[in-house]
Amino acid sequence: MIVYKILDYIKENPGVGLGKLPKIFQVDKYNRKEFIKMIDGLEKDGKIFIDKHEKIFLVDGVKYVRGKIQGSEKGFGFLISDMAKDIYIAKEDMNSAMNKDIVLVKIKKDQKDKKPEGKVLKIIKRGEEKIIGVLQASKDYGFVIPDDPKYSSDIYIPKEEINGAQDGQKVVVKITKWAEKNKNPEGKIKGILGYVGEPGVDILSIAQSFDIPLKFPKKVLNEAKYIPQEISEKSLKDRADFRDHIIYTIDGKDSKDFDDAIEVCKNTDGTYFLGVHIADVSQYVKEASYIDKEAFKRGNSYYLIDKVIPMLPVELSNGICSLNEGIERLTLSCLMTVDQKGKVIKSEIKESVIKSKRRLVYDNVSDYLEKGIKHESLEGLYESLDLGKELAEILMKKREDRGAIDFDFPENEFVLNEEGHPLDVKISERRIGNKLIEEFMILANETVAETYYWMQVPFLYRIHEEPEEEKIDTLNAAIRHLDLKVKVSQELQPIEIQKLIKKVEGSPEELFVSTLALRSLQKARYSEVNDKHFGLASKYYCHFTSPIRRYADLTIHRVIKDIIHGRLSEKRIKSLEALMPLIADKTSMMERVAQSAERKVDAVKMAEYMKDHIGESFEGIISSVTNFGIFVQLQNLIEGLVSYQSMDEYFEYDENEFCAKSTQSNKSYHMGDEVKVKCLGADLIAGTIDFELE
Repeated sequence: MIVYKILDYIKENPGVGLGKLPKIFQVDKYNRKEFIKMIDGLEKDGKIFIDKHEKIFLVDGVKYVRGKIQGSEKGFGFLISDMAKDIYIAKEDMNSAMNKDIVLVKIKKDQKDKKPEGKVLKIIKRGEEKIIGVLQASKDYGFVIPDDPKYSSDIYIPKEEINGAQDGQKVVVKITKWAEKNKNPEGKIKGILGYVGEPGVDILSIAQSFDIPLKFPKKVLNEAKYIPQEISEKSLKDRADFRDHIIYTIDGKDSKDFDDAIEVCKNTDGTYFLGVHIADVSQYVKEASYIDKEAFKRGNSYYLIDKVIPMLPVELSNGICSLNEGIERLTLSCLMTVDQKGKVIKSEIKESVIKSKRRLVYDNVSDYLEKGIKHESLEGLYESLDLGKELAEILMKKREDRGAIDFDFPENEFVLNEEGHPLDVKISERRIGNKLIEEFMILANETVAETYYWMQVPFLYRIHEEPEEEKIDTLNAAIRHLDLKVKVSQELQPIEIQKLIKKVEGSPEELFVSTLALRSLQKARYSEVNDKHFGLASKYYCHFTSPIRRYADLTIHRVIKDIIHGRLSEKRIKSLEALMPLIADKTSMMERVAQSAERKVDAVKMAEYMKDHIGESFEGIISSVTNFGIFVQLQNLIEGLVSYQSMDEYFEYDENEFCAKSTQSNKSYHMGDEVKVKCLGADLIAGTIDFELE
C-alpha cells in the first residue's frame, strides 16, 4: 500500500518537504488533492508530524511521541504514553497544553542518565471542554478556579458569560477559547451547582467532573411514564409461576431497588435447591429505545454515599422492575440443584413470575445467623435462612479450596446528618448475611456463564486475567525482606496469592502484603470472549444478577430471552457479534468511572469529617510509602499524608526496600508500622488530609 511506502520514505528521509512528496511519488495534478488529503489524515492519526515549515517527521515513539498530558498546579506536566516512562515537560515547554490534551512531544537530546524530558510541539486534540470550579467574580469579569489541581490556569469569564452566577459558587464552565502564550483560557458558565459548603454541592461537583449525567433527558422521562406499573396477564404466558414459593430479598437497610430474590430448601436426597430470581428488566427496556440508549450511555448506576444516580428512571429502578415485598414481579430465574460439596448438578434458566414474601435487611439476618437474635421481619423464614447459611458455607469452602482470593478489606460507612455532613466514619462489617447473598450470586453468575458458553452464542463475560509477570516480580521484590514469596511455575495459579494472604493473616504485615498483592492483580473487565476469572478461580463467569444497575447484565438477559423465545436467528447472531465488543468496552469504561467517582466522594467526605478534628491526635498504621511522603491509615480507615517536609529528619524513599529512610540516622518507616499522628489540615475540594508524626 502507498501509505506504508510514504511512511517508510519519511522514516528514511526525516524533514522531507510536504511539497516534494507528490513529485517523489509521481502523483499527477488530478490526484494531488486526494494525495495531500491522505497526508493530512496521517497527521490526524498521529503517524506523522508536519512543522510550521511544512517539513514532515515520523512519529516514531522515540524522538517524537504522541500521548496525553497530565498537568500540575505548578504549570509543568507529564506526557502519559505507551513508553515505559512518563515524559516530564517543563512549564515553558507546555506550549499552552492543558490537562488531558492529546499532544505531540519532541524528546529533548542529551539525557543519558536522566528521566526523559520533552517539549509540546502540537496539540492534536483538546481533552476537556467542561471544567468544574469556584467562581471569583468582580464587577466586570470573573475567574473560575478549577477544582482539579492538575489545571494550573484559572479560567477567565467575560461579564456577559457569567450568566447569573455569584461569587463563591461552584459552577460548570465550558471552554470557549483555549490558553495561549501568557493568556488564560476563556469560558462561559453553563451551570450553577451552589455555594461551597451547601448540602449536596460537593457530590454534585464530583458527579459533574466525571461527566455523570444527573438528569434523564425529556425523551427518556416521557418514555418511562408509559411503562405500566403492574404486570399484565399477557406477560404471564409461558412463565414459571413461583408466586407461592418462599422467596425473599436481603439487602442494605437503605436500599430502594431490589434486583435479586432467593429461595433455599433441601431436597429429599440431601441436595439443596437454590433459586436465584432476578428482575426481568429486558421485558420493559426495549433495545434501541430512548431508555436503552441512556442506560448504555451511563453503563451502570452510581452510588455516591447518600446520593444514587440510577442507570434507569425511577419508574423502572424503584417501580415495576424492583422486587418489592408482597408485589408480583416478572423475573428471570436461575434454578440450581447443588450437592453437599457445592457442585451444581442440575440447572435451568427460565422466565418466571414471583411475589417476594419479605424484604430482609443484612444486619437482621446476620444477627440471627451469628447470634440467634430473632427480628420480627424474619418470622417464618428461620428454616430457609438456616439452610442458606449451611449452603453458603459449603460454597465458601469450595471456592477457597479451588484457590479463590478473598481480599476481605473492611470498608467505610459514613454517618451523615440531614445536610450530608459526616458525623462519624465507621467500619462496615462484611457479615454472614452479606456473604450468603454474595455466594448465591456468584454461583448463579457462574452457572449462567457456563450454560451459555457451551451453547456457543454471542455473550458478555466477566473476566479477570492473571497478573503480568512483571507485577509479580515487583511484589516478590517488595516482600522478600519478610521471607515471603509468590511461587510461579509455568502459569501463576490464584491459590498462590491466596496462600500468601493467609500466611500474613492477623500479623502486622497483613495490610502491607495484602495491599501490594491486590495492586499486582489486573482489573476485572467485560469481554465478548470467555476467559478465566483469576480472583474467583472461576472458568466461566458473567454478571447476570443486577440488570437494574448494570447494563452488562441487561445485555445478557436479552440473549437469554432470545434463546428462550427462539429469536436467535443468523441475522440476530451477526448483529450481537458486532455489538458485544462495543458493549464490553463501554461497560468496562463506565465501571471505572463509577469506581473513581465513588473513591473521590469517599475522600471528600473523609476530609470533611477530619476538618472537625484538626489538632487532634490519632493512632494509625502506615498504609503506603511514596517518594513524597508516607500515608497513614487511622483505625476508621481514614487516610492522610505525612509529607517528608513535615518530618524532623530528611527522609527519602528507598524503592528497593519499599520504605522511607532517614539520611541523618538509621531511622526508617515501613508499611504496616504503627504510628501516632496529629491532623494538620484537610482540603474539602481535593479530598486530601495532612498529618504530622507525633
